[in-house]
Amino acid sequence: MKTNILGLRAEDSTVIIADLNKLLSNYQVYYQNLRGIHWNIRGKRFFELHVKFEELYNDSQLKVDAIAERILTIGGKPLHTLEDYIENNTLRVGKNISQDEKAVQLIVDSLSDLLKIEREILNKTDDLGDEGTNSMMSDFITEQEKTIWMMNAWLEESL
Repeated sequence: MKTNILGLRAEDSTVIIADLNKLLSNYQVYYQNLRGIHWNIRGKRFFELHVKFEELYNDSQLKVDAIAERILTIGGKPLHTLEDYIENNTLRVGKNISQDEKAVQLIVDSLSDLLKIEREILNKTDDLGDEGTNSMMSDFITEQEKTIWMMNAWLEESL
């Protein structure tokens, strides 16, 4: 059995690298969606949402870097072209969204889709003994579940 420098089976790492590159691609689209709604948001909630969207895109930029570095750590090469990102993306692209509820709903939908990918990776890495990737996915999931809860609370109508 051939292993990489971390002691993980090379064949297993190849599978995880492909999954992480899919996640990386989706995160890059999520990041761009956040930039777009940050720039284009309008209305009475502009100030609160403009700041929140900036917070989210800064966080997603850190996650993009963490995913790419994890790919490198386990012996792979992270995707890095727009062509690759578009080809591997499964998220809805938000174009010209300036209305507050549509922007927040795009975030909820995107995070829900990212969670699906992350849970798949979490399950695989648990089975394959890749604790580093598994821990990263667990941290991402915990944080994103809370963000979804908060965004859904924001979308609810007051009683």
